[in-house]
Amino acid sequence: MNRTGPPDVAGVQPFDRRPIMAERIRPRLRTQRAVAGALLPVATAVLLVIALNRPVQRGGGSLTAVTAAVIACWALAAVVCAWSGRRASGWTAAAAALLAAATLAAGRLAATSAGTAHSAALAAATVGVPLVIAAALDLVLAFPDGRLAGKPRRVTAATAYLIAAVAGLGLAVAGHSFPVAAAAAGASVAGLAALPALRFRYLRAAGHDREALQWAGLGAVAAADIALVAAVLHLLVAWPGPAGLVAEGATVAVPLGAIAALAPALARQGSRLFVYVLSAAGFSLVVAVIYLIVILGFGQAPDSSADREVLGLSMLAAAIAAIGYLPARDRLAAAATRFVYGARQAPDEVLRTFGSRLTRNVTMDELLLQLAESLRKTMGLTSAEVYTGSSDVLERTVSVPDSGPRSLVLTGREREVVSRAGVSGTAWTAIWLPALLDGRLRAQLRVAPVSHGGELLGLIVVERPADADSFTEDDDRVLTELARQTGLAFHNVQLDAALHTTLDELRKQAEELRASRARVVASGDAERRRVERNLHDGAQQHLVALAINLRLAKDIVAEDPEGTVAILDQLATDVQDTIKELRELAHGIYPPLLADRGLSEALRAAAGRSPLTVTVDIADDVGRYPADLEAAVYFCCLEALQNASKHAPEATVQLRLWTEAGGLNFAVSDDGPGFDPARARGGHGFVNMADRLGAIGGTARWDSVPGQGATISGSIPLP
Repeated sequence: MNRTGPPDVAGVQPFDRRPIMAERIRPRLRTQRAVAGALLPVATAVLLVIALNRPVQRGGGSLTAVTAAVIACWALAAVVCAWSGRRASGWTAAAAALLAAATLAAGRLAATSAGTAHSAALAAATVGVPLVIAAALDLVLAFPDGRLAGKPRRVTAATAYLIAAVAGLGLAVAGHSFPVAAAAAGASVAGLAALPALRFRYLRAAGHDREALQWAGLGAVAAADIALVAAVLHLLVAWPGPAGLVAEGATVAVPLGAIAALAPALARQGSRLFVYVLSAAGFSLVVAVIYLIVILGFGQAPDSSADREVLGLSMLAAAIAAIGYLPARDRLAAAATRFVYGARQAPDEVLRTFGSRLTRNVTMDELLLQLAESLRKTMGLTSAEVYTGSSDVLERTVSVPDSGPRSLVLTGREREVVSRAGVSGTAWTAIWLPALLDGRLRAQLRVAPVSHGGELLGLIVVERPADADSFTEDDDRVLTELARQTGLAFHNVQLDAALHTTLDELRKQAEELRASRARVVASGDAERRRVERNLHDGAQQHLVALAINLRLAKDIVAEDPEGTVAILDQLATDVQDTIKELRELAHGIYPPLLADRGLSEALRAAAGRSPLTVTVDIADDVGRYPADLEAAVYFCCLEALQNASKHAPEATVQLRLWTEAGGLNFAVSDDGPGFDPARARGGHGFVNMADRLGAIGGTARWDSVPGQGATISGSIPLP
């Protein structure tokens, strides 16, 4: 176990020396940066002046702008690495970059000089090439802290430096330059030897360390790919002419990658670009191998006498390359993705899987749980949470790992701001959703509001450790798209719930309508039977008696004139009684007064016939309406008066009729003993009233408190 001080003794806590060591290191780093900032630019300028101002000898080649740019890039990378490096790896990188710049300058100096200067420059370039390869291997093995951890790494680095020194000094003493083929082979062997350690370090790296490795790998792969393409083209068509110069220029991708890794704006883009560069390099390798096999294996190097043959073979090679790359493309992309992201998938993979899940019959809770699990897996998160709610309270519906329920209370202003916000970080969260930062002050946080149509429906909250990879634009893009799709899913769930509610209401209304129709039919049948019974028992009996008396009067008219007069008087009285009974029967079917004078007069007449004391209050704006509407109001009020006379014979009743808000309203109130409205709604009277009013779009209401009277009211929308 590592300790920062001596072991515990008698319960005494060990002394932590790290703060003191950090305070001692900071002045040293400032001094080193000052020295690097002063000396490295001077060394760079000296290298460029020496190389650029040498006279060009016949046949010795010429220094181009490409060479000057390459030297400048390597020297600039040395300055940037030394100035920005907080660890020993920064100084190792600076030393390797400066050594590469010096080696390139010495090589150009040897090509443009003669005599002693030529010999010295050639010896420096010969020694420098293998040392650059060894320094690069050392840098890879010592990443990220610049220290060679473990005996195998130290032995490997020492062996590389020893071989480089022996090979370089041996060739320099013999007066030979370092062969280009040997340099390429040495770089390849060093790369293969360092690849396992590099892969292991990459999988364990996080945050800026991983971004730096991605850009370094991007530069190395791009440089190797450019050199490979140039070599194949030179071998097949003798173009470009100075292949060494092109390969030398390709190395500029390495220092540019190192510089980009130190720029915060570019560092986060490395993962996506690395995938593309690895895919393109794999494609170039496949095409180069196929061209070499086809051109050199089945034909010959193109020359002026075989243009047609070379053209035909080139076309064949292109076709085979295209066919060969199609099956390899997906595998190369998958391998590059695994190399960049490790065991986890690319962040945008969750978009495709979430979209496919939306088309399946998956419950919303299960869908959100799968979403949180996918986010945590693909983005390397500590936790992923989903909050839902359309009111002022958001509830944590899903959390991976499970953290239990939690509520967030939002004010109206907070809800308005959050619903319009995009994917936001810790600073924004501290202002508008500070409750989310409880226990997360040192973590990286991203909050994606889930909204639809400007309405906040939930939140997606993801968390990474402070020292993990920074959230990239790709991560934010994925969260934005997921929040949009989740908002659409929430909205669809709301629509589905509203649809089910509407369907339930429609089913209920349909059942009520069927029941109402059945009651109307039954009521009509019962009313016809009542009319038939009343006619049979009342008017019909009177008419039969009238017929009998008429026959009797006819029989005795000659014998008993006085008796005949008495019978005729009785017949006149019976006729009046029959007319009265028929009129009362007609009032029960449809009062003639209602048809002739309207609701006002018909209700006043009905109130006058009631055995109770009834006060009638009818508004002045009540006029004439369709017959079915007037009949519904009249018979409902008549039903209410009859109910009051039956259950409250000593009560005083008030009947009101008025128009309001486009509807005709009535109310019949009494001060009787009252009743239970829940039980009354199942009675025959309430059902009849509800059916009458419901048939024309109206509603009925019974309000009562035992001991405090009752009010029966209704409302019908006017046409």
